[in-house]
Amino acid sequence: MATPAQWLEGARPRTLPTAISPVLVGTGAAIGAGVVAPGRALLALVVAVSLVIAVNFANDYSDGIRGTDDDRVGPLRLVGSRAAAPAQVKRAALIGFGVAAVAGLALVVLSGQWWLIAVGAVCIAGAWFYTGGKRPYGYAGLGEVAVFVFFGPVAVLGTVVTQSGAPSPIAIVATVGVGLLTCAVLVANNLRDIPTDAMTGKRTLAVALGDADTRKLYAGLMLVPFVLTIGAGTRSWPLLLALLAGPVAIAPVRRVLRGADGRKLIKVLQETTLALLTWSFLTAVGLALSGWF
Repeated sequence: MATPAQWLEGARPRTLPTAISPVLVGTGAAIGAGVVAPGRALLALVVAVSLVIAVNFANDYSDGIRGTDDDRVGPLRLVGSRAAAPAQVKRAALIGFGVAAVAGLALVVLSGQWWLIAVGAVCIAGAWFYTGGKRPYGYAGLGEVAVFVFFGPVAVLGTVVTQSGAPSPIAIVATVGVGLLTCAVLVANNLRDIPTDAMTGKRTLAVALGDADTRKLYAGLMLVPFVLTIGAGTRSWPLLLALLAGPVAIAPVRRVLRGADGRKLIKVLQETTLALLTWSFLTAVGLALSGWF
């Protein structure tokens, strides 16, 4: 029987910036459009956080029963470490999906954006089949594509439309930055796991590219959002505030390009999520202020 501390670690709370960031940016865009809706923003946050926790448990369950997590560097895997029974972890994932569905339905009712019910269903299916099912797309090198779509355009624009309606062009540009930085988190994770993933047949994009090219991909994913910030800043100068996140992003990029591996990449993961959260917060402030300038 897993302890409460092990369940908390299994939920992987350090990944929560990937849930918080798109909601920050989407809410900032809504404020910039002249709409302040704290209740809807909170519901969007509940949806995002619940989905991330659910997908963490779902991945723990699916990878665990396949044996992918039997010898893995990084956070505790409940199933792989035998700390919890697979059925218990699966139940935790389903509870997370249920909470997200209920909060999402409440958000749809308040906003009147009924078409988002279909989007929510796709999000839950995408979260489960990332490593679940007979042919998980996370095992076929498509994880980064899904992360970009779901954590970038879907999460950010979903937050915007449920608060203020149609997004502005600069808000759409910001979705790309969030998506790319979230992809960088996944790439850093998969870079660390190349040896074990290759042995267990989990063909992630990192396994397909190899160590050297994966490091270059990571650096590119971290750089492009700042280029987008400069471009968007020519339209609305408050968005240039996000450049202040540059120093936070430099450290993990240096570590990766200098060959950090194994447990050293755990620190890179932490620094990458911090860079994502910092860039997103500053971009959200910039978007909120853009309505005044």
